[in-house]
Amino acid sequence: MLRYDFDDSVGYWITSSHQAYMRAFNDRLEPHGITFRQAQLLAFLAMEGRPLSQTELAARMLIEPPSLVGILDRAEEAGLIERRCCDQDRRRKLIHILPTAQKVWKQIAKCGREIRQQAVKGLSEDEVKTLRYLLDKVRENVSSDETAVR
Repeated sequence: MLRYDFDDSVGYWITSSHQAYMRAFNDRLEPHGITFRQAQLLAFLAMEGRPLSQTELAARMLIEPPSLVGILDRAEEAGLIERRCCDQDRRRKLIHILPTAQKVWKQIAKCGREIRQQAVKGLSEDEVKTLRYLLDKVRENVSSDETAVR
């Protein structure tokens, strides 16, 4: 029988928190006809301020490029984005935000604020800062080439 103490697993703490956060975010986004991944897609495009290639977007979203295709298909069908050929390399597709995404973006931002508020409920401002610091530190630690297990 497989046994493991998940109470002592940092990965489990982070993963279960992430899954609960995504589920809650998806529940809030659902009435607006958008998913967490579509919201994430628009967020990365908005943060960058320019069209991104499918490869760049997949890297930022921490997913494989083939996994992004379905997300892009649904976002394009919803009129949120458009795939256009790159002028320098016609094989490369650039993802552009369409003006219709602006209305949806306002709803996404509102849902994001609500979920953040729910997530940090009962935490002091200092505890929220500490949480961010600690999560950044964990991400840096596991992203470091020195600590990578090969």
